[in-house]
Amino acid sequence: MKEIKAFIKPNRIQRVIEALSDNGFESMTLSQAEGTGAFKAKGARPSLDFHVTDSPVVKLELVCQNEEAQAAIETIIANAKTDGPGDGIIYIANIEDAFHIKTGDSLKRYDL
Repeated sequence: MKEIKAFIKPNRIQRVIEALSDNGFESMTLSQAEGTGAFKAKGARPSLDFHVTDSPVVKLELVCQNEEAQAAIETIIANAKTDGPGDGIIYIANIEDAFHIKTGDSLKRYDL
């Protein structure tokens, strides 16, 4: 299994979510975040929580089977990309296993 974390501009997230859902990726987690990368958005401002200048981003997280990862990555890129700089970044990590909290069953036994 693969974990995909993508940091996306807020004005592109709805488009990304819809495209992922249309392609069978329905389970994902979204979090509001603040980015401190090299690119500073035009609306960058001092953070209320940290002593840095930030640009708002949305962190999208999803877990999928290894063979589905490339399709998810391509979908995110195609729908998050803009003509300007600072579109975000995607990280990929291997997931050894996952468990249902209620039953304790391993997700290795199921298709995600």
